[in-house]
Amino acid sequence: MKTILILISLLSFVMLSGPAMGAPSNMGAGQIILAGGKRGDIAFPHHLHQDKLKDCNRCHSLFPQQKQAIEKLKSEGTLKAKQVMNKLCVACHRSERNAGRPGGPTLCSKCHSMK
Repeated sequence: MKTILILISLLSFVMLSGPAMGAPSNMGAGQIILAGGKRGDIAFPHHLHQDKLKDCNRCHSLFPQQKQAIEKLKSEGTLKAKQVMNKLCVACHRSERNAGRPGGPTLCSKCHSMK
């Protein structure tokens, strides 16, 4: 009986500590529409990135986890235009390709969509 209680406690700890340790749990919207300026909005596959990156802070160290955070920081002058795109998106996509892994798009037209 004591062994079963220990196993249940250990299993509970592992299951509950995953999200706290930075493991993605597909939080937030599955897809987010980001304001993309003159080139058109961006349909950002949020859950796909969570599953692949496994570390929310890789992106959210630059902006908080809240709706319209990027637009708010741009309007406040805290975040420069194209800073997220160049420092995060394109840089990461190129890095993945250079490492021989599938990387995301690096051309404007592959993410921005004019309606």
